[in-house]
Formats: sequence, structure tokens, C-alpha cells
Amino acid sequence: MELKDKIIVVTGAASGIGRAMAVRFHREGPKAIICVDLNRAGAQETADMVDGVAFEVNVGRPSEVTGMIDTVEAEVGPIDLFCSNAGISVAGGVEVADEDWQRIWDINVMSHVWAARHLVPLMTERGGGYLLNTASAAGLLNQIGSAPYGVTKHAAVGLAEWLAMTYGDQGIKVSVLCPQAVRTEMTRGHEDHVAAIDGMMEPEPVAEACVETIRAETFLVLPHPEVLGYMRRKTENYDRWIGGMRKLNRKYGGF
Repeated sequence: MELKDKIIVVTGAASGIGRAMAVRFHREGPKAIICVDLNRAGAQETADMVDGVAFEVNVGRPSEVTGMIDTVEAEVGPIDLFCSNAGISVAGGVEVADEDWQRIWDINVMSHVWAARHLVPLMTERGGGYLLNTASAAGLLNQIGSAPYGVTKHAAVGLAEWLAMTYGDQGIKVSVLCPQAVRTEMTRGHEDHVAAIDGMMEPEPVAEACVETIRAETFLVLPHPEVLGYMRRKTENYDRWIGGMRKLNRKYGGF
């Protein structure tokens, strides 16, 4: 897909990867960029940078996700590319409180579900569309020190796979973004964490990788190419891979 003259929605657009996406997409000449975030002021700052429109939305609430989609479709036009990018992290393991598990589940997984549930019928009716869901390398590998993050990002990857294989014949393109550590508010103060073992990437190269992947219409967005090698090692010998992850856990355990 080429982004020129397209209507694009980016959630989590107030900063980090979402802002970098919006700025990079703007260079392609889209018709409109909708900048969505719980942080209204940050969303507006991004929108001002890209001649876009800002929406204050809590993506952890289905009515707010679907309401934003309906408003964009009615007042701006049919959405061509929906970037479900907003996400959070919660440190800890199975002892994490149920309410925190539910909060990260709603934001990291269900926000993708609600967007797809509402948008896919609209997109298929008009011949197709594109979903770019942000997961993480943790969704392909796992996350030392955070069970909720590793589990929800695995689920986000699984959902993207399911959408791609189920709706591909109806013109729905799907990509899933799986970077390692990126310099954002989420990673602030964790520059020495295991996720940054191959370096902390700036958001701009991540956004560039998204543009390249959307243009090629391929599934995985891997700004850190090392992740592909780690995936191969995991599938070649699961027990050896878990042994290696245990070593990392001994060194980096705790998020």
C-alpha cells in the first residue's frame, strides 16, 4: 500500500513510536492523519506537526475506540490504514493483581480486537484496508521480568496472525510491529534492561521500517533484525532457548 492520499489513524500518537509514525507517514502525502491518545495535549502536538486531527481516546474502553472510528468515518472519510499502536507495560509475574492484568489485557490486546471488529466489516465492504498492530519482540520471544507484558504481546501477535489468515482473501492487509527496546516513555529508566541488549533504537527508524513493510505488504515489521535469528533459535530447540532465557532471567530479572 502506498500512503499518498490515504486516511490514517494512529493510536498512542502523543509520543514515541506513535508520534514518529505520524511524522513519517506525513512525508508520504496522506489525505489525513488522525492522532489518537489518552493524552489530549500530546495528541494535539503531534497533530499540529502533521496537519492532522487529534482525538482523546482511552483505547482500553471499547465504546471510545468504536466511537472514534465512527466519527472519523463520518467526518473525515473511510479509514485506509489503522495503526493500533497504544500499549502499556506492567512489571511482575503471576502475582500481579487481577485489575492490572485486566488493564494491560484491555489496552495491549482488546483494543486491537475492538478496532478490528468494527473496522474489518467496513473495510471489506469497500474492497480492503490495512491494519498495523504494534506488538513487540516480546510477543515473539518473551519478556524477562514482566509476565503481563510477555503474555499480552504474544496474544497481540496471535491476533494479527489470525486476522491476516482469515481476512486476507477479502482484501485486508495486516502487519505486526515487533521491535526490541525503543527509546520511549515506556523504556525511560530501563536503558540497561535485557530488551536493550542489542541497543536502544530511536522511534524514527521504527517508523521507517513500518513504511517499508506497509509498502511491501508483508506481515512482520522487525526493526531489530536480530529478532529473526532469536526466533529461529527458539523454534530449532525450545529447551535450549528456555535455558538461555533462564540465564538472562538470573541477570536481568525484574523490570
